[in-house]
Amino acid sequence: MPTEPKTRPTDVPPRDFIAGVAHAGRRADAETALELHETLSGEPAVMWGPSIVGFGSYKGPTGDWPIAGFSPRKAEMVVYLMPDFPEKAGLLARLGPHRLGVSCLYIKKFADVDMAVLGELIDLSVKTMRARYPA
Repeated sequence: MPTEPKTRPTDVPPRDFIAGVAHAGRRADAETALELHETLSGEPAVMWGPSIVGFGSYKGPTGDWPIAGFSPRKAEMVVYLMPDFPEKAGLLARLGPHRLGVSCLYIKKFADVDMAVLGELIDLSVKTMRARYPA
């Protein structure tokens, strides 16, 4: 039987968390990511654990998780995307410099990537999540 995840929503205001990000460039990118995710998801930001800013939620096989989110880490910004959707590979090819994990898109600086493409990635990821995990 799967255990509940340790990463859960908290009462910490996401804007307070972002204001505390030490690296000025990462903080500015986090502010941009916050606005982008709120606009594309239509959901308010909620802190999930100590470092993930999440939007919406779904019940997956291991418990509740945000539909979309990001985390301004020390070395790079992490944007959480649906692992697989048809347009993903083509959009990633146009994005600009990044690394990719299963559900994690790592970007050093938003100034180095095509923000319209990043928006498309987030938008399609959110739509895919909502289709796969209806409320």
